[in-house]
Amino acid sequence: MERKDEIIRIFAREIRQILQRAEADFDRVQEIRLRVGAPLLMVYKNKEYYVSRSGSLHTGGRDVHVVTRDELRETMEYISSYSLYAFEEELRQGFITIQGGHRVGVAGRTVVEDHHVRAMKYISCVNVRLSHQIPGCADGVMPYLYDGPGGQVWHTLIVSPPRCGKTTLLRDIIRQLSTGSQGHGGVTVGVVDERSELGACYQGVPQNDLGIRTDILDCCPKARGMMMLIRTMSPQVIAVDEIGGREDMEAIEYVMNCGCRLAATVHGSSMDDIRQKPFLGEMVKAGMFQRYIVLSGKGQAGRVQEIFDSKGMRLYGPERMAYGA
Repeated sequence: MERKDEIIRIFAREIRQILQRAEADFDRVQEIRLRVGAPLLMVYKNKEYYVSRSGSLHTGGRDVHVVTRDELRETMEYISSYSLYAFEEELRQGFITIQGGHRVGVAGRTVVEDHHVRAMKYISCVNVRLSHQIPGCADGVMPYLYDGPGGQVWHTLIVSPPRCGKTTLLRDIIRQLSTGSQGHGGVTVGVVDERSELGACYQGVPQNDLGIRTDILDCCPKARGMMMLIRTMSPQVIAVDEIGGREDMEAIEYVMNCGCRLAATVHGSSMDDIRQKPFLGEMVKAGMFQRYIVLSGKGQAGRVQEIFDSKGMRLYGPERMAYGA
């Protein structure tokens, strides 16, 4: 099945016909958004477009398709194979992962009990985020992640603004660490995939290639999952996406103290930015991470802007000089 057909089949008939006519290379489509009573939108080549009834993409105009409640309801029926209740656990986290590894984010009325989301109903917004795996995109950074030929993996933190390719880069780092690359043998990698973005598991099976020595905990909270993997799967490296609060930091410290290496991502625009973050800033100042890969917020997604070591020495970038000098 071609990628375009794989994607458009989950939409309501009318929207499916529009997308079939769309003037877009679906290998470069990033998001398709449906909101009841609002225009059909597509993020294509990092730019947002209205999708007209004729299938053309434009930044404004009258010939836009306005999504109806019936179309959104029909779309959700296709996404869930007419069994939305079977996805209750995923819906509590606000998304459903479908075949192909694509993630469908949903928003609507939530049912909250004891400060926890128990269910979601009256879904009125859907965001289909298309899965993009780019094998080899980490080739340029892999030599920086080892302590010399045959050496151990450095604790690594990828710093990136939103939607700049940090998850795509981490995914390929995991694949290369697990399978082995550039003269380095493969290692056992444990992945805590809290939002199903790294492995994009569908019915428990990862749709993305994360390597031959990778164990995945899907839809598991990061802090809890890191502890579980250490105790049960004997990983040499643990990988997590979008670390944040105190619980994450405490689990990361535990992982490091157990002799396991860590590869993680965090939202941020620069080294200055992450130094100001609660909890994480303390770890940065203590030199707990040995490599920082900073992605650029400008230009092509996944573009590496700078790489630093634990002491703030710039290893890659415009000038090789100490950070903050």
